[in-house]
Amino acid sequence: MAMTTGNTDLLTRGEVWSGELKEILRDEMMAQKYVRMLEGFPDGDTFYIPSIGQAQVDDYSEDTQVAYRPLDTGQFTFSVDKYLSSATYVTKKAEQDTFYSEQLISRFVPEQERAIMAHFETTTLASAETGISANSNELIDSVEHRWAAKAGAIAVEDFAKARFALKRSNVPDQALIAIVDPSVEYTINTLTNLVNVSNNPRFEGIVADGIATGMTFVKNIYGFDVYCSNYLSDVTDGALDDREDTNVNFGTNNGKANLFFSAAPSVTPFVGAWRQMPEVDYEYNKDLQRHEYVTTSRYGVKLYRPENMVRVISKPSVV
Repeated sequence: MAMTTGNTDLLTRGEVWSGELKEILRDEMMAQKYVRMLEGFPDGDTFYIPSIGQAQVDDYSEDTQVAYRPLDTGQFTFSVDKYLSSATYVTKKAEQDTFYSEQLISRFVPEQERAIMAHFETTTLASAETGISANSNELIDSVEHRWAAKAGAIAVEDFAKARFALKRSNVPDQALIAIVDPSVEYTINTLTNLVNVSNNPRFEGIVADGIATGMTFVKNIYGFDVYCSNYLSDVTDGALDDREDTNVNFGTNNGKANLFFSAAPSVTPFVGAWRQMPEVDYEYNKDLQRHEYVTTSRYGVKLYRPENMVRVISKPSVV
């Protein structure tokens, strides 16, 4: 992105239509609050987190030797593998000739920082699907943690099934969160058995106002607080077409991985670390006669608790 007189014609004084700059509509970003951010970074770019398995319990008889059993141990590894930059400049001539130059320049750094945070958002939500093989239903404790919605459209039954999957994995039944594609909001808004007040008085007013305000559902569904996001991962998995009751070709048309999990502090689903928070460098380039702004950052993020993650694949279209 750069600002020269060639791309600021509409901002010069002769073309002023309004006293205010129009900004691109923004989506709410939320993923970072569901990431356990590690501090005290060691040398290098890799974290190693030790883990132990469940202890065993044996029957015991008085005055007999107890049974010593070793604990299973493991190690969770993740790396700071994202090194990002966002850079732009404004020429001296553009700065002089552009009516809104001060307002535009003041937005450069915030926009660069926001672009990096959007990258973090996308990467975090996508990590729930990282490493998953085609048609995998991610069985944990013999219960699916990944499936395709029937006919590609999420129904309230999927919320109930997701809650069951989490509960079977001993995930705390609290702070339940669902992050869904906006198309899911449309689907829920059109479910007559949910929005019909005569059938469900708890949802009075939904028909008039819709189930969401902004990016947040005004009512939870089977205990899940529901949020819409435009940053969910695309899923191309033709093998999902063969799953029972699924009539959508996810091989030729991307699906969306809607996520269901608990945000209880003891089971935060993602882990991450900033090796370098967004940091700004500025200089005036006298050779090119322009102001240059560069924001860089380094981070890593990964799914930490697979038992606390359910994915329901849906189609993002509403027709």
